[in-house]
Amino acid sequence: MTPNVTIETLLSPLVVSTTSEGLGRRAAQTGLREDDREAIEACRRGEREAFDRLVERYQRDVYRLCYRFVNNHEDADDLAQEAFIKAYRALDRFRGDSAFSTWLYRIAVNACLNFRAAKKPRADEIPEALADERPRADEGVLSDERSRRVRAAIERLPEKQRATVILKTYHDMSHEEVASVLGSTVGTVKANLFHGLANLKRLLVGEGRG
Repeated sequence: MTPNVTIETLLSPLVVSTTSEGLGRRAAQTGLREDDREAIEACRRGEREAFDRLVERYQRDVYRLCYRFVNNHEDADDLAQEAFIKAYRALDRFRGDSAFSTWLYRIAVNACLNFRAAKKPRADEIPEALADERPRADEGVLSDERSRRVRAAIERLPEKQRATVILKTYHDMSHEEVASVLGSTVGTVKANLFHGLANLKRLLVGEGRG
């Protein structure tokens, strides 16, 4: 790693990723989408196929979110499926105070946190890098290496910091949305983001010196 590289440069892959995974920001701007509302109301009337439309609309984003947490395709598939099953069963309790995607993210994140808590990986099981499904035809080797280093460092963050960084950067969610997903306050989200980025800098700079 270049000795004088800054944290802003190292985190630049995260900033780029928000342009293609901006579900959170779009949800914050529009609230509960009308097509989501219609599908939810249809589900409540007993039209189960209406939920298929919600699955089709959000399955890619939910899968990606789960994969960011567990770094395993099979586990991410299982957790995404679990999140949709739980969402379907709890649909009557969805009040529509937030975007459906925010509510769904909350279910998915809780499933991932529970999964990781049960698994409790050892330090020597932490993967060296996290895969990225985004097209990379226009990315250089240096950008790929930075992305790999950042994802490997994120894997080492404490859970709440890790969740906050993933939701805020990769999924472009507002502080308020992250707070809603994680069941915390905006102040806590800001603190976790601050400490998470500080820990990332420490991990990345430490790796560069190694």
